[in-house]
Amino acid sequence: MTDYKATLNLPATDFPMKAGLPAREPETLKRLDSIGLYQRIREVSQGRPQFVLHDGPPYANGSIHIGHAVNKIIKDMIVRSRTLSGFDAPYVPGWDCHGLPIEHKVETTFGKNQPADQTRERCRHYAAEQIEGQKNDFIRLGVLGDWDNPYKTMEFPNEAGEIRALAKMVEGGFVFKGLKPVNWCFDCGSALAEAEVEYQDKKSDAIDVAFVVEDADKLAAAFGLAELAKPASIVIWTTTPWTIPANQALNVHPDFIYALVDTGDQLLVLAEELAESSLQRYGKQGEIIARCEGRALENIRFRHPFYERFSPVYLAEYVETGAGTGIVHSAPAYGEDDFRTCKHYGMENDDILTPVQSNGVYVSDLPFFGGQFIWKANANIVAKLDEVGALLKHEPIQHSYMHCWRHKTPLIYRATAQWFVGMDKVVHDGSSLRRRALDAIEQTQFVPAWGQARLHGMIAGRPDWCISRQRNWGVPIPFFLHKESGELHPRTVELMEEVAKRVEQEGIEAWFKLDAAELLGEEAAQYDKISDTLDVWFDSGTTHWHVMRGSHPMGHEEGPRADLYLEGSDQHRGWFHSSLLTACAIDGHAPYRGLLTHGFVVDENGRKMSKSLGNVVAPQEVNDSLGADILRLWVSSTDYSGEMAVSKQILQRSADAYRRIRNTTRFLLSNLNGFDPKQHALPPEQMLDLDRWAVDRALLLQQEISEAYDTYKFWNVYQKVHNFCVQELGGFYLDIIKDRQYTTGADSTARRSCQTAMYHIAEALVRWIAPILAFTSEEIWQYLPGERNESVMLNTWYDGLTALPADIELDRAFWEQVLAVKIAVNKELENLRNAKVLGGNLQAEVTLYADEQVSATLNKLGDELRFVLITSAARIAPLADADDSAVATEVSGLKLSIVKSGHSKCVRCWHFLPDVGSHAAHPEICGRCVENIEGQGEVRKHA
Repeated sequence: MTDYKATLNLPATDFPMKAGLPAREPETLKRLDSIGLYQRIREVSQGRPQFVLHDGPPYANGSIHIGHAVNKIIKDMIVRSRTLSGFDAPYVPGWDCHGLPIEHKVETTFGKNQPADQTRERCRHYAAEQIEGQKNDFIRLGVLGDWDNPYKTMEFPNEAGEIRALAKMVEGGFVFKGLKPVNWCFDCGSALAEAEVEYQDKKSDAIDVAFVVEDADKLAAAFGLAELAKPASIVIWTTTPWTIPANQALNVHPDFIYALVDTGDQLLVLAEELAESSLQRYGKQGEIIARCEGRALENIRFRHPFYERFSPVYLAEYVETGAGTGIVHSAPAYGEDDFRTCKHYGMENDDILTPVQSNGVYVSDLPFFGGQFIWKANANIVAKLDEVGALLKHEPIQHSYMHCWRHKTPLIYRATAQWFVGMDKVVHDGSSLRRRALDAIEQTQFVPAWGQARLHGMIAGRPDWCISRQRNWGVPIPFFLHKESGELHPRTVELMEEVAKRVEQEGIEAWFKLDAAELLGEEAAQYDKISDTLDVWFDSGTTHWHVMRGSHPMGHEEGPRADLYLEGSDQHRGWFHSSLLTACAIDGHAPYRGLLTHGFVVDENGRKMSKSLGNVVAPQEVNDSLGADILRLWVSSTDYSGEMAVSKQILQRSADAYRRIRNTTRFLLSNLNGFDPKQHALPPEQMLDLDRWAVDRALLLQQEISEAYDTYKFWNVYQKVHNFCVQELGGFYLDIIKDRQYTTGADSTARRSCQTAMYHIAEALVRWIAPILAFTSEEIWQYLPGERNESVMLNTWYDGLTALPADIELDRAFWEQVLAVKIAVNKELENLRNAKVLGGNLQAEVTLYADEQVSATLNKLGDELRFVLITSAARIAPLADADDSAVATEVSGLKLSIVKSGHSKCVRCWHFLPDVGSHAAHPEICGRCVENIEGQGEVRKHA
């Protein structure tokens, strides 16, 4: 047998079939770092329209987890795709560096009683260490960014910028000092932001407490009675006995109906709706003898159960009847609603009782309970209530209760003197911060759309923002307060700028070591220099100010406003929230044009990642086992608008999809062997019809992919690219052209045409996957033929794809129908192979019984129809000629009949043809192959 292998154009490439990503990706990183890729992109992008994605800073504490990886990969896909779309899309990564978690870590390591300056120094050092570790992990994920020059909120210029941002808000009239209940953690020794609160189940003491009436005549009149015939009390229900010592009022709903219930020995005031259930709880029988609306009880006084003072009734619409008695005991120092109601009724700050200290211990002079920790005092308070006869019921309950997200310990509301940003303060232009923020939300694009309603609801209902904290490691609130009046210095804004200048040079330590006399001169003796620090959400929430127009200027001509902020869904009450408020206070609009929210990562069963469950997927481990590109592909394939499920099995499926894309690309590269675009690429009009269609299909797909990237629908990109590789390419085009590619003359039009098409497709495909498969696209880029620059990311979407002319005979509709016919033929061929009738498709001879419309379509291919169907023969016959043995298909007007060829097999092209053996010089091959070896070569027009 003659060996014809040398006469074939067999595929060849050094592009490896096995990806070996864990070993190869670090090599790619080294190469790209050596050329300074990020800066090279900035150079080639100069003059383009700008797209700014501003990075929400991760916290500089601990190793990155899968949630971090998802966040950074989505950001990277956006930045890369916008770059390829022709934008200048810088990406400056950042870190949030101040705050309690870092200070807590330092205290855990070195102890709580360190000098403050030493604590700050150690916190700064610890944060710097954490940043380096996280940075290396982010780079390993293939995230492109200005890693040599990221922003850090602890850098001196940024710390100074925060002070200047605060000064702008002071100047605008938004900042004030007030006594208000704030979330307070005894372990932190500080107020907490809403985003630092989580809810867990807690066991509490539920108690029903009777407050004896003082104004008996008024109570009788409210119920329409001449007098009260028996002792009377109003009953409250609470799960916080520790607040009873601070009780100063009782709240009823003005519109609820309240009942006066005769229980035999006394009269009880209860909400009528809850009277029966309350009596059952107390084990009492009772009869309602009178009713009144809640408003009739206003200002009637009752006696505190064990202190010599009175608790008046105040009307409050927040009172509910879901549980309890319909009467709420009010301790204004320890409840937001209580505080607002008491203030509404004229209670001054100095009148509010605050017996609980910052460590959770009652002040020493509190009668009965002084010096006791409140949680331990609960039992003693219950006992005291029982002793004085005020306790009607006591039972433990399990309920959801707020906890510190770091210490996992219960929190309380605690009224303290803090600095606030007022939500409803009317400023110089007649607006309020709440109104500005709500208006800004309406002007913001949200992805997914539900984010708008969520953020709107949070802004609409939030209280004033407490921005002060009592810690060491934070940007200071550089205020001087008059010792007698408590007022801010009249030159506060000017003084803040002086402080900012010092902080810019020396960091926050400049404020803490500052002698007030340096700025105030002789006035210093009249003022106190405060030591409060800013809420860490103020740090990140003002990066639009101290980063985008400070340390890393970026933005558009109309001002440093980001096109996009992108974070997890928890940031509606975190970074999105604080950034919106500070920007609206300073600039009057949101700092972003769009907000993209992604969900949390869970395991394949929808459970939260937990070490105890053993379901944690660490990005570092994925990098080492599968490669970062597999993780990136999984991210792209997942709808991030909800929870994102990941597991080893799910990642393995992503690895399988990756192999299909890689193998398709390898096929293209291997069949471009010997192809030089400058010498061999054909103009569209000289290409075969099938090749022109393939390029046209790639062009249409590129438009769809570009739109999917622009709308952040990465899963659509994944699906379209994967389907293109599997269906249009693997299942149709590449399968068809193998014969032509391998068997025709090396420099024939037939071969160069399909190589031209493959070249254009490969040039486009490598760009489509570049935002997702950051490493593999760079690897492919190195193997593509022709001159090219150092990285795929130094380019834009491929502009070499051409559309089919509108007047071409074999148009898109033609090839869609041919594709449908091929699918139908493939289905029957598979059935025959499974039945062992055929060994391979080329053993088949197919007869297509077609109606006039289908016949007219297929006849346009002439004898080349068999190459499209990949059979040794293909004949078209009238549909009427089909007998009962013909197989019906899903294509309207088409039936099939397939038989095994009785001819000999050409050892060169593997077709079964009647002329094999009839050529004396080449008895083992067909005439077509003889012509391709020794003659002018076969002529192909269509396929």
